[in-house]
Amino acid sequence: MSLLSALQEKKQQLKRTETIITLEDGRKFAEFKNNIRQLEETSLGFVVDTKPDNIPAKVIDCLYLGSQDCCDLAVLRQYSIKFVLSVGVEPFAKSPNVTYKFVDILDLVETDLEKYLHECMHFVDVCVRNKTNVLVHCNAGISRSASVVIAYLIIKRNLLFDDAYALVKQARATVKPNDGFMKQLQHLKKK
Repeated sequence: MSLLSALQEKKQQLKRTETIITLEDGRKFAEFKNNIRQLEETSLGFVVDTKPDNIPAKVIDCLYLGSQDCCDLAVLRQYSIKFVLSVGVEPFAKSPNVTYKFVDILDLVETDLEKYLHECMHFVDVCVRNKTNVLVHCNAGISRSASVVIAYLIIKRNLLFDDAYALVKQARATVKPNDGFMKQLQHLKKK
């Protein structure tokens, strides 16, 4: 049997599927075979996250990692967090009892992470040394904030990359720094 024959036979076994396409403006289309028809129903042009991710992960004593949902004032109070380092996204509401620092880091593979680390490390290190809880967060708590915490563990706690990454991943399983950040973190030098 030739490759072409095998592929044609396999194609005949595939299940016919209808695909629903949602555009940015909320219009929906159904695609079946090569036929596309517009549906009457509309929705938001993005996925709505209805479940808050508001439980900060304790990485080491006094150092917490999370999403922007963790900046909720009740959450900060519950975890006795007095300092918040926001990377890339600022909190919606701010408490007068909490000290905030914002560092504008873009979650792009070409972003030079080291350019921002000194400022972030100093803020986090002062909190940890003074035994005061600090939350490091970004939008989803997956890439930027995780990268800052991993960098902190490498630079200030003298951990190897693999150990720092494993510690953060153990605390917050969803972490996944973008590929550019991962490469930079793997080459960070302890200071």
